[in-house]
Amino acid sequence: MSRPAFTWDIEINGCAGETSSKMQGDTQCSPRVPSESASDPQTQPTATVRNTHGFQLQESVYENANMDLTASEDLLGTSGAMEPMQLLFFVNGRKVTEKHVDPEMMLLPYLRKTRTKYGCGGGGCGACTVMISRYNPSTRTIRHHPVNACLTPICSLHGAAVTTVEGIGSTTTRLHPIQERIAKCHGTQCGFCTPGIVMSMYALLRNHPEPTLDQLTDALGGNLCRCTGYRPIIDACKTFCKASGCCQSKENGVCCNGDRGVNGLAEFQEGDETSPELFSEDEFLPLDPTQELIFPPELMTMAEKQPPKTRVFSGERMTWISPVTLKELVEVKFKYPQAPIVMGNTSVGPEVKFKGVFHPVVISPDRIEEMCVVSQTGDGDFISGLTLGAGLSLDQVKDVLADVVRKLPEEKTQTYHALLKHLRTLAGSQIRNMAVWGHIVSRHLDSDLNPLLAVGNCTLNLRSKDGDRQIPVSEQFLRKSPDADLRPQEVLVSVSIPCSRKWEFVSAFRQAQRQQNALAIVNSGMRVLFREGGDVIKELSIMYGGVGPTTTSAENACQKLIGRPWDEEMLHTACRLVLNEVTLPGSAPGGKVEFKRTLIISFLFKFYLEVCQSLKRMDPAHYPSLDFRHESALEDLHSTPHWRTLTHQRVDPKQIPQDPIGRPIMHLSGIKHATGEAIYCDDMPAVDRELFLTFVTSSRAHAKIVSMDLSEALSLPGVVDIITADHLQDANTFDTETFLATDEVHCVGHLVCAVIAESETQAKRAAKRVKVAYQDMESLILTIEEAIQHKSFFGPERKLECGDVDEAFKMADQILEGEIHIGGQEHFYMETQSMLVVPKGEDGEIDVYVSTQFPKYIQDVVASTLKLSANKVMCHVRRVGGAFGGKVGKTSIMAAITAFAASKTQDRQRRLASLQ
Repeated sequence: MSRPAFTWDIEINGCAGETSSKMQGDTQCSPRVPSESASDPQTQPTATVRNTHGFQLQESVYENANMDLTASEDLLGTSGAMEPMQLLFFVNGRKVTEKHVDPEMMLLPYLRKTRTKYGCGGGGCGACTVMISRYNPSTRTIRHHPVNACLTPICSLHGAAVTTVEGIGSTTTRLHPIQERIAKCHGTQCGFCTPGIVMSMYALLRNHPEPTLDQLTDALGGNLCRCTGYRPIIDACKTFCKASGCCQSKENGVCCNGDRGVNGLAEFQEGDETSPELFSEDEFLPLDPTQELIFPPELMTMAEKQPPKTRVFSGERMTWISPVTLKELVEVKFKYPQAPIVMGNTSVGPEVKFKGVFHPVVISPDRIEEMCVVSQTGDGDFISGLTLGAGLSLDQVKDVLADVVRKLPEEKTQTYHALLKHLRTLAGSQIRNMAVWGHIVSRHLDSDLNPLLAVGNCTLNLRSKDGDRQIPVSEQFLRKSPDADLRPQEVLVSVSIPCSRKWEFVSAFRQAQRQQNALAIVNSGMRVLFREGGDVIKELSIMYGGVGPTTTSAENACQKLIGRPWDEEMLHTACRLVLNEVTLPGSAPGGKVEFKRTLIISFLFKFYLEVCQSLKRMDPAHYPSLDFRHESALEDLHSTPHWRTLTHQRVDPKQIPQDPIGRPIMHLSGIKHATGEAIYCDDMPAVDRELFLTFVTSSRAHAKIVSMDLSEALSLPGVVDIITADHLQDANTFDTETFLATDEVHCVGHLVCAVIAESETQAKRAAKRVKVAYQDMESLILTIEEAIQHKSFFGPERKLECGDVDEAFKMADQILEGEIHIGGQEHFYMETQSMLVVPKGEDGEIDVYVSTQFPKYIQDVVASTLKLSANKVMCHVRRVGGAFGGKVGKTSIMAAITAFAASKTQDRQRRLASLQ
């Protein structure tokens, strides 16, 4: 649902400016004050804001809003009329009010005409990172945290302040120090990921103006960069650390990097031909926390003085309900038992986007006190456990557990230590700040936390209209067994985690492709309790994730090991029993079967060693030391300090300043990358009579197309046309490439047809309604060996030969033979395939704005498809947000079909692809 494009005329204390409701640009007189504390609203700048239609939108930038947030009494099951809902939040210091909000809309498309980038769309790349600030009236504190805008529902932002990359600085106003440093330290290349990286660092600096290196690397854990590499990005961010030339991991007062010079490198002698200086920190703008955008006092006043009321927003297909008390939440859940409870949207969001799941009603609790509780159970000094509200974010849980671990003795914090270990590597900072503790009820098969909560004997505290109930986090619960599951009307209020006991040990393990921001291939939680004063097993619990459709328990193996001493004989028996119980068939989803089996035993072996080491510390005289060969298995793999060893040519003092050879010169677009002002194809503003195109792709790898039914898709509102191979006819091929499938599809993702609609949402919705019937074909080829057997080769054959190869082999003293198998790879560029085609009207001329590495080839393919001379096709490439070879051939096919559609309809066509 698109928003009305109002033009706003703004005057703040006599400083006039113009902007749009889509937040383009920034006002040069943005109010800034020295502190974040609550201020008198009457002392703040006032503004009169009117749109071009003449009616007043806002009386004061910081004046308390006169809003009616009464909940829909009909939806809550009481009598009364529906009252209009109003959404209020701030973007870069500017007030935004929406009376007609589409609950399906995320923050990213709402802000899309700003400089925030669209990458993966699923919270995995960090390109769309923005900062959310919220005021807590109970503690009178403001919390700043980064989020992924692509997963943040706009309806969840009531009372929040959003800061995007253009809100912190621009080339027309002033640069923020992080923007300047990431550009001058050579931290950008294609620049597509840079605004997200800037905002992740900005959020960190708002909370920690002098961060440690660990805090810095943790803040960047949710941001991917595919071309620059992380070294210069870390170099830029490290300049904000208290001692940027030190590892900050000093032992005995000595830096582990020895005597380092500028930027952490050893000093070079005057006569050296190389230089370590890539930038000078003395030239950077200083970071001044007093000059940041303040939190809007209006939102403070609203949070403190206005009584909270349930909000209801209704769209064309979805209704969003935000209860503000636990009683209201229970009532709404009773009325809509199948509606999901969404707080961080990190579970429901990806399902909606990538799996097509639809929920007509969504329930989103808003700061319910009982769901944000942090309490300890026990009497006096005896603490028996911890209760954490289901509404706490994972980052808040991490901070709570870290504080508890510091205060309690080690024997009581075994489970807390294990949870902390996983929380530090779970996803990235953005997801940890969005995902809430209660997401464990989603029970994803690769959840890092669920195996630990199960072995730790944790309990879920539930509430419904029937009262309170508790259920254990057990294997039956994780398998969603009906007798151990939540009832549809129940709400998870909190999770109770008992303290560990003396002679009890808990460990967590995970193996992923990356230390952070990657789903685990296999994870595990393990716990053992020994009889008092000995090493005889009293209780044993082992759980694995990622090895089956649900979290799997080795319950039978554990039962057989009770009463056994903790020794190597027990270990050998345990390995055999666990492998027999936790089985993985060769066709297990996700593959890597042998690797996963190895990890199952590897984690068990590491747990054995960890417990042996702990027993040795508790009773050195009774338990032997570990074999030195096994000690390395207990070392956690930490990221090494980011110290670069790169040097560059020393510039001759006699070299003239205009000569760039040998000088470390900043990327010419570096500043624009860092401020988000660099325009990519997808950033181009909307044009009149613009239509959107999306493709229907094959779901089969090798099949015949039996039939294609377009009727349902064409009947949907907003759908203009559907392009098939029949429309293209002889223009459906160029050289050896076929654009749209005719009779057969050759791979999953093969283009079948293209849907044209008035909006991107309508085009995607219609594409799902195209019904294609397939008939699988024989000789499905899945391996190189099968391809050789069936003589299925890509042609034409290409060879690089020099001389007589056969004769050379005959004369060789030694010949080494063997095979190497390389799996499939993805190009994985940050900017997805996107293009805009504009017919010019005269002589069939057409403009193609496209992100490609080969514009001449695009020009030739489009000209051939439209039967035009090449000079009638103008191909524009401003910049490319990563490509790695993936924006040549396939991009030309998409451009040709998009150009054909534009020529057929004589409307502008925009093609946007999702990274899936």
